[in-house]
Amino acid sequence: MPLRPLTLLTTLLHAYIGLRLLPALADLSAAWPLLLAALLLSAATMPLPFAGARGGHRRPLADGWKWLGLLSMGWFSSMFVLTLVRDAGLLLGWLLALAGGWAVDWPRAQSWSAAAVPLMATLATLIGFFNARRVAGVVRVEVPIRDLPAGLEGFTIAQLSDIHVGPTIRRGYIQRIVHAVNGLGADMVAITGDLVDGTVAELREHVAPLAGLRARHGTFVVTGNHEYYAGAHAWIDELRRLGLQVLLNEHVVLQTRSVKGAQTDEEVLESALVVAGVTDYTAAHFDAAHASDPKGALHDAPPLVRTRLLLAHQPRSAPAAAEAGYQLQLSGHTHGGQFFPWNLFVPLQQPFTAGLHRLQQMWVYTSRGTGYWGPPKRFGAPSEITLLRLVPERA
Repeated sequence: MPLRPLTLLTTLLHAYIGLRLLPALADLSAAWPLLLAALLLSAATMPLPFAGARGGHRRPLADGWKWLGLLSMGWFSSMFVLTLVRDAGLLLGWLLALAGGWAVDWPRAQSWSAAAVPLMATLATLIGFFNARRVAGVVRVEVPIRDLPAGLEGFTIAQLSDIHVGPTIRRGYIQRIVHAVNGLGADMVAITGDLVDGTVAELREHVAPLAGLRARHGTFVVTGNHEYYAGAHAWIDELRRLGLQVLLNEHVVLQTRSVKGAQTDEEVLESALVVAGVTDYTAAHFDAAHASDPKGALHDAPPLVRTRLLLAHQPRSAPAAAEAGYQLQLSGHTHGGQFFPWNLFVPLQQPFTAGLHRLQQMWVYTSRGTGYWGPPKRFGAPSEITLLRLVPERA
């Protein structure tokens, strides 16, 4: 949406909040001016993350404005939702009181419910900020694979997703993630898209610590929709320069068993793992040559390598992946909703919101994301570094 209509819309929504809450706070002399000032500050700063890139500010100033605007965005989101909940609650209470013939002190109820909205929104924003800025916790997941070869039992994958390096996620944040992942000693690292929110020129130095990721078989990356917003081709070149392997509708075969210790070529292949990666589900809208193709990513894959893993940014790649014969798909994109109540709307677009799910004969793991997008806020959907371990499926 262009900046001016977006600014007008957010201003009107702030006005709605003010009209619904400020009159009810007239008797609370300290609360009224504080809320008015907070709403004016929020309305004025929310457009700044979008306007800063167009202005002539030096970068430190521009980043400061973006920080302020994104914090306002997170606070406003909770304010708006809680104001709607308050209005719905007052309406329901009025209807119940009318039906039951109960006497209710409505001025008092409106006053204290109006005061509760900014208090709850501010508390949720503070908790959400802490959750977003801390190093993501490690979530350990066992994935039972049918007919898993003995050579792959216990194979581990460290998954990172939706880091969104940008105005508020910088080099230090990435360095802490790299340190945490390297401490896991995983067999491979998978980065399932939406790594960046900006161009290579803007963010090269902040992404650079990813070159320090260490795993036995290396680090594999697929594109997310935000890579295409930021210039996917330039980012693909940059990530490859850093030593990461970007999979564009293609696969690699990882040999997990020593060839010297194997008796036959068939034994070697059976203990291998196909790791395929597809471009984002929507990539064709940006570049027709990048149309996502889970089946095509297996072209010329050795048929004797039965264990097949797909990296796909969006969970909605899963039906095509299951049809193509993968045993496991790793995805992200949803952020687990990032903060309540937006997690309730994820199923409108994606088949899975977070966690491990079964689709036909294939498992799908959807990460809640390792960073965050937009407001530095996570509430009810903690970030994660996922360590997945392949285990045999028990009868």
